[in-house]
Amino acid sequence: MTVPCCLWRQHSFDVRERHPFTNGHFNGKMGLMRSAPVTLPLELHGVSLTAGDKQVIKDLSCRFTAAAGCSVIIGPNGAGKSLLLKMCHGLITPDQGTVRWAGGADPGLRGQHQAMVLQRPVLLRRSVQANVAFALKLQKLPAVERRRRVDEALSQAGLSRYAQRPARLLSFGEQQRLALARAWATRPELLLLDEPSANLDPAATYLIEEIISEAAAQGTKVIMTTHDLHQARRLADEVLFLHRGRLKEQAPAAAFFAGPKNDLAQAFLRGELLWWRRRSIYDPDERRIDD
Repeated sequence: MTVPCCLWRQHSFDVRERHPFTNGHFNGKMGLMRSAPVTLPLELHGVSLTAGDKQVIKDLSCRFTAAAGCSVIIGPNGAGKSLLLKMCHGLITPDQGTVRWAGGADPGLRGQHQAMVLQRPVLLRRSVQANVAFALKLQKLPAVERRRRVDEALSQAGLSRYAQRPARLLSFGEQQRLALARAWATRPELLLLDEPSANLDPAATYLIEEIISEAAAQGTKVIMTTHDLHQARRLADEVLFLHRGRLKEQAPAAAFFAGPKNDLAQAFLRGELLWWRRRSIYDPDERRIDD
């Protein structure tokens, strides 16, 4: 399979996913109450993915459970972090291997119970308040409950005073907070976040992290990527370290930051550059050390 640059747009209109958002990805009808987990555990078995002539995910296996509230995926640029998230959400189908939600391989099993927020917000051409309300309307929630959740989400995101402002007139940081608030308002069982605070100032980052912490505290499983190791230390209950498409280590956060077992993870935490693991730009025939 080749991963097209506009893949997320193609999936935005999948007939199985009525009215989904790419940022704050809502799929179909989501009930007000959920009983037994529908999405978790989420398991990937030997998944591989090719983009063009390059294998970008390589024989990756991992398992996510509700027990570890917030799983944080870290690694250098190009490690495959965002692609892994998209496979977890069913936006990308691996060339090899399987992705299973609560024991089933059909992405439709997770459609009603998980949400995803990508790095660049995609907002509706309507007000801030209406962006959140529309997502809740798709759940067929009573009007009173919708209004309560909208007010709660905007308050927690620090956006209450902008409720009637057109969403696309917000700053980038405010749009990112709105996308996250919209996703969290639906109370998903699984919330996937791709660099949720990238390029935000400390104040905006604090608000983002408050929402993530609240979501995890209320029982939502969070899987997120970040380049900020300090943020990973603050939020993570478990850490996954990726390098060049391979999962090198998955461990409880305390154990990982105390001393990872993998040598590449150790070097990454020390702040060392991992360029020496890449193919030489001067000798195209040189074998890759890490393949």
